[in-house]
Amino acid sequence: MATQTETPTARSGDTGPVMSTGAQNLRLLWDRIGVRIFLITMSALFLLPIYWMLITSLKSNEELGITPATIFPHDIQWGNYVEAFQAFPFATYFGNSLLITVLSVIGSIVSNLIVAYGFACLDWRGRDRVFYIVLATLFIPFPIALIPTFDLFAWLHWINTFLPLVVPHFLGSAFFIFLLRQFLLQIPREHLDAARIDGASEWRILWQVVFPMARPAVAAVAIFTAVGAWNDFLGPLLYLQDEAKQTLAIGIQAFRSTHDVQFSLLMAASLMILAPLVILFFAAQKYFISGITLGSFK
Repeated sequence: MATQTETPTARSGDTGPVMSTGAQNLRLLWDRIGVRIFLITMSALFLLPIYWMLITSLKSNEELGITPATIFPHDIQWGNYVEAFQAFPFATYFGNSLLITVLSVIGSIVSNLIVAYGFACLDWRGRDRVFYIVLATLFIPFPIALIPTFDLFAWLHWINTFLPLVVPHFLGSAFFIFLLRQFLLQIPREHLDAARIDGASEWRILWQVVFPMARPAVAAVAIFTAVGAWNDFLGPLLYLQDEAKQTLAIGIQAFRSTHDVQFSLLMAASLMILAPLVILFFAAQKYFISGITLGSFK
C-alpha cells in the first residue's frame, strides 16, 4: 500500500514565516547597539553648536584667529565670563527676565488648566463648539493682532511696564488649552465622580484630584512658556522703553552691537543666558516627555 506524502500545513496561529535565528540575532543586536549608536550620533550633532560656543567662550582673541580653528582652547580664559558679565547690566536684565518668566509660567499654568478642565471634565451645552472656536484662534496671523494689541496696551497705560508681557499669559493660550485638554480626557471619570459624591467642589477637584494627575502635561506647558518668555525679543522691544526694565534678549542684542568682534565675550554672554533653560529642561525632562507624549493612566 503506497504511503501518501504529507505536506506541511500552516497552523491556525501562524501569522507569517518564522524569522531565522540569524535574523533574530541581527535584530536583537540592532535593538541593543545600533539604536544607541544612532541616538548618540544624533545627540552629538545637536550638541556640537553648544560645544563650539563653550570652547569659543574660553579662548583668547589671539587663539580665535588661528587657522584651522582649535577644537579645544590652549589657554582657558575663564575671565571672559567675568568680563561679559560686567560689560552690560547682566544682573539687572537677568532679574527682569526671571521675573517676567516666573509670572508668565504661573499665569499660563493657572489659566490654561482651568479652561482645559472646563472643556475636558465638565459637561455643558455647546462645549465642543466653543472649543473649536478657541482652536480657530491658532490660525489668526500674529501680525494682524500686533497693532490692535499695542493700541489696547497703550490705552491702558501699560507701555513701559511688564504687564503687556505677563497679563496675556493669565488669559490662556489655544495651544496649551488643547494640550491640557487632550491629557485630561484620559483621566478616568470615576475619580471625578467619586470626589463629587464625597461633596468636593469643582475647584477642589481641579487642584486636589486633577492637578496631581496632570503634572506631566502641566510641566510641558511650564517649559514651553518659560522658554518663550525667556527668549522673547519682540515683546520687550515693543513695550519696554526704559533701559533698566530691559530683558536679556534685548541686552544680548545691544551687547552684540558693541562687542561684535569679541566673539569670546559674545559666546560667554550667550551661554550664561542659555544655562537656565538647559538646567530647567534637564530638571523637568521626565515630566516634559510624558506630557508631550500624553502618557496613559492605569
